[in-house]
Amino acid sequence: MSRDKFDVCVIGAGVVGGAAALALAKDGFRVALVEAHEPKPWRIEDADLRVYAFAPDNSGFLAELGVWDSIAAARAQPYRQMRVWDAAGGGELHFSAEQIGRETLGHIVEHGLLVDRLWQTIAREPGIVRYCPDKLTQIEQDEKSATVTLASGARLRASLVLGADGAASKVRDAVSLGANAHDYGQRGLVAYVRTELPHEDTAWQRFLTTGPLAFLPCTDGRSSIVWTLPDAEAERLLALDAKAFCRELTRAFDARLGEVTDVSQRVAFPLRRQLADDYVCGRVALIGDAAHSVHPLAGQGVNLGLRDVVALRGVLHDAKCANRDLAAPHRLERWARGRRSENAIAAYSFEAINRLFSNDALLPTLLRGHALGLVRHVPPLGQFFLRRAAGL
Repeated sequence: MSRDKFDVCVIGAGVVGGAAALALAKDGFRVALVEAHEPKPWRIEDADLRVYAFAPDNSGFLAELGVWDSIAAARAQPYRQMRVWDAAGGGELHFSAEQIGRETLGHIVEHGLLVDRLWQTIAREPGIVRYCPDKLTQIEQDEKSATVTLASGARLRASLVLGADGAASKVRDAVSLGANAHDYGQRGLVAYVRTELPHEDTAWQRFLTTGPLAFLPCTDGRSSIVWTLPDAEAERLLALDAKAFCRELTRAFDARLGEVTDVSQRVAFPLRRQLADDYVCGRVALIGDAAHSVHPLAGQGVNLGLRDVVALRGVLHDAKCANRDLAAPHRLERWARGRRSENAIAAYSFEAINRLFSNDALLPTLLRGHALGLVRHVPPLGQFFLRRAAGL
């Protein structure tokens, strides 16, 4: 069977894979995009439980791709403040957009809306050929190209293959790249809730001894909650009726927004940290969750993935301008070193924060109050954390 030729083949059309395909096509590359299932159309009446705290650098990136305006017009809630406090050790942090001279610290956006708007824009991009529904079955490489074989029988030859197919990456397995994984024994319980008091365009996070509890502001006055819990406690809370759950949630959140008056469907997903041993194998590179999965307490997973794309885009643009091989080992390895370092620091930092605050032992309880106080009273330290969260 003949092989279709591309500059880049992207496996996986989620937020990170879709953005990568679109960005590279706009840079003049011929891109193949492989996805197992066409995304379900987003509807305003169907709120997606999976939401992201989207940083300004990444909304700017999507604006450059011609996607962000339609996302913001549909449903994207800006948050202008962050409040973080500890239930046991005392201390509280307050960040605001004004501190960094911006109107917002970021936006709360639904996963389904992001994918829908990316997919619509991809459909209009002539530089992208979609293979959907289709799946990867094999990757073969030589010195000049990689050949991707799909379940349909299609064979795609490309200078570079990007694995953007999630934490259970088939691309990673196909090129025998290992990954270090750690199960936290926790679940993230998510839902939408209504509260007596308005959310004040603020992202709230309380550290409990069982794990952090976040209230993220949404456009209709509701909040999206992300509650980190031990497995057994998550099961118990899922089994409660709505009224009982709202009472427990109000108590856990210290009634900061008054009583929790209503809750949507609730689901919980297992939490784990997973870092690929390497991001590159020959002409194959991993991005997004295929390369790194992190604890959700800072809402940074998708932000880190899109920063993988932005960094790689710069490397590939330079290669194109110089008429050089896109997947030259030195070029990809330099990109991988930078991204592995940043993502690993982020992953272990989130894990350390979770361990310090999700603990009722005496010493950690004493230390964490001082830690929050240090950030609050040392302006450069507070500015550092604030600017990192905003992608600056």
